[in-house]
Amino acid sequence: MGSGQVTDWQGKNVTVAGLGVSGVPAAKVLHGLGARVTVVNDGDDERARAQAAELQALGVTVRLGDGATLPEGTELIVTAPGWQPDKPLFRAAHEAGVEIWGDVELAWRLRGPDAAPWLCVTGTNGKTTTTQMLASILKAAGLRTAAVGNIGVSLLDAVLGEERYDVLAVELSSYQLHWAPSLRAHSAAVLNLAPDHLDWHGSMEAYARDKGRIYEGNRVACVYNVDATDKPSTEDLVREADVEEGCRAIGFTLGTPGPSQLGVVDGILVDRAFVENRQKNAQELAEVSDVNPPVPHNIANALAAAALARAFGVPAGAVRDGLRAFTPDAHRIAHVADVDGVAYVDDSKATNTHAAEASLAAYPSIVWIAGGLAKGATFDELVAKSAQRLRGVVLIGADRALIREALTRHAPEVPVVDLDRTDTGAMPQAVQEAQRLARPGDTVLLAPACASMDMFTNYNKRGDAFAEAVRELGS
Repeated sequence: MGSGQVTDWQGKNVTVAGLGVSGVPAAKVLHGLGARVTVVNDGDDERARAQAAELQALGVTVRLGDGATLPEGTELIVTAPGWQPDKPLFRAAHEAGVEIWGDVELAWRLRGPDAAPWLCVTGTNGKTTTTQMLASILKAAGLRTAAVGNIGVSLLDAVLGEERYDVLAVELSSYQLHWAPSLRAHSAAVLNLAPDHLDWHGSMEAYARDKGRIYEGNRVACVYNVDATDKPSTEDLVREADVEEGCRAIGFTLGTPGPSQLGVVDGILVDRAFVENRQKNAQELAEVSDVNPPVPHNIANALAAAALARAFGVPAGAVRDGLRAFTPDAHRIAHVADVDGVAYVDDSKATNTHAAEASLAAYPSIVWIAGGLAKGATFDELVAKSAQRLRGVVLIGADRALIREALTRHAPEVPVVDLDRTDTGAMPQAVQEAQRLARPGDTVLLAPACASMDMFTNYNKRGDAFAEAVRELGS
């Protein structure tokens, strides 16, 4: 089927891999375009059967409990992003010379000739916040926009719906990028790269390569993180990308920016990239205090969002107004309360070590509540970097021993309370133990560095339990 627009879907045999949040809309859209759609799904549970019934009523064929066999006559596969590249279905497709697209690729191919350009954001941490900040800045500039992709509105809805957009702020995961070979953004940012989802991608190199796809064919700006120490760095990915003539590499840094960079000078976010005579001039965009919350990694998010907005031609005033209007989602370094001179902060969204490291770097003296499901992570680097900030640690969850061992190696003098329980009642106890360890001026920080599913349905529920326990202390 090659790249470019597919105009005639009539009678084309398309297999949709996986039901779920992307599979169902993709199947409906393709069926509506006249394709002969077969959905295959590994699971055969109650939810899958309900979704299957809805699609079968439209005339879509659904095969539950067998996601491995390639349906006869398949000319294209559209897959849910989470399906791993080494699945038997995909091996069979490769052998038969059948292309595989994700839902992002499908949305990209279905755009009309006058479609809104995409400003794209990826990275291990900070994607959602940055994409929402970007949408807020674009709105402040009077542009019709939406935060779409891995969050908010589905990309298929944004591309095919009635609403007309001037520009889209698109959050993309490494999974989505893996299955989106022909995506070409107006401008794109990779915020950071740290080991994550390696079980899915197979290696750090493959993970970085998929993230780096976001830069392919960019027209105006490839935005990268100047301060990142990870290897490969986001700058390396820009270097390797094949971009359109005239596309520029634009760095963001928490330090003083050089030419073609955005950075921070005396508490002001400044732009030395999208100004006349960037060797000498800088444009003030906003104050650090306009960023909510103004902690280092979130200021970096704001600079990345500002860089993408400026690449799209947004005036400086809209950057300030958009950042002021932005409120972060719950459980992202959210200040819950002050009790007896101690601040209690909920960063339950810090589900990996890289996110927890950014969170711990934001406060000078911390009682840290950590633990949960480690997902194969190791904690030595995190603990070594953060040791001097720790007043005490309270450990919860299934894999807490891994963090305790790292603390023994790199922070042996820090007192540790190890709560040997994985029921939800562990959280109130953890907060009480943290209160006991804390002194006025300290921050009690829930930044678990782990997933929540050993104890809670998701990180939101974990954060809610923490906030509830803190309010109990206050009363």
